[in-house]
Amino acid sequence: MPAVSPERVAVLVPAWNEAQGVAVTIREIQAVSSNYDVIVIDDGSLDETESVARNAGAVVLPLPFNLGVGGAMRTGFTYAQRRGYRRAIQVDADGQHNPSEIESVLSGLEYADISIGARFAEVGDYSVRGPRRWAMVALAAVLSRVAKVRLTDVTSGFRAAGERAIAQYVQYYPAEYLGDTIDSLVAALHAGLRVTQVPVAMRPRQHGTPSQGALGSTIYLFRSVFALALAIVRPKPRAFRERGTRP
Repeated sequence: MPAVSPERVAVLVPAWNEAQGVAVTIREIQAVSSNYDVIVIDDGSLDETESVARNAGAVVLPLPFNLGVGGAMRTGFTYAQRRGYRRAIQVDADGQHNPSEIESVLSGLEYADISIGARFAEVGDYSVRGPRRWAMVALAAVLSRVAKVRLTDVTSGFRAAGERAIAQYVQYYPAEYLGDTIDSLVAALHAGLRVTQVPVAMRPRQHGTPSQGALGSTIYLFRSVFALALAIVRPKPRAFRERGTRP
C-alpha cells in the first residue's frame, strides 16, 4: 500500500449506527479541503452505516462487532500509521464537530503532538451544567497540572495527533469508557508528548439523542473521577518504558 503525500490529513470518523447522518458529515469534511481523507471506522453498526459511508466517498474500516470509540480510534490510528499519514484528527459522525474548525485544531500541531479542540475556551455557546460540568472542571484542573499547560476541555473528542502521537496511540489507546479521552491523554503525557488546545465552537448534535438527566450526569461524574485516578496510577505501558519518553 503506497504511502500518502505529506500534506494529506487522515480524518478519522468513528461511527456506530450513524447511517442517518454520516453522509452529511463526510460531505462537509470533503468540502472543506481536498487534502482531507475521510476514514470512517464502522464500529459494528447494525444499520447501513458502512454502505452509506462508502457511497459518500469515504474509506470504511468495518469492525466485526462494537468495540467502543477507543477501539475504533485505535483501528483508525493504525490505518493512518500504515499509510504514512503525518497528521490525523478525530471528527465525530453526529455533526457536533464542525469540519470548518479542522484546520484550526490542526494548527496546534505546529508546536505540540496533540491538539485538543476545546469547547470551554471562550468561543461559542456550548455549555454543560450540574455534576457533568463539575467533573469536567475538576478533570481539566488536574490534567493541566500534569501537562504543565492550561487545559479547559480534556474530554473533547475533537482532537488532532501528529506523527509521535499517532505512533503512541497505535501502541496504547484504551477502549474503556472515558479512556479514549482521559486515559489516552494521561498516557500521552507520561510518554513525554506535548499537548495544547485550540478554542472551537461546538455545534448542536445533528441527529440522534444524547444521554441526559441528573442520573446520567452523576454517573458521568463518578466515572470521570475513577478514569482519571486509574490513568494516573496505572504503570506506563511496557513499550513506553523500553523506549523512554519518545515513542
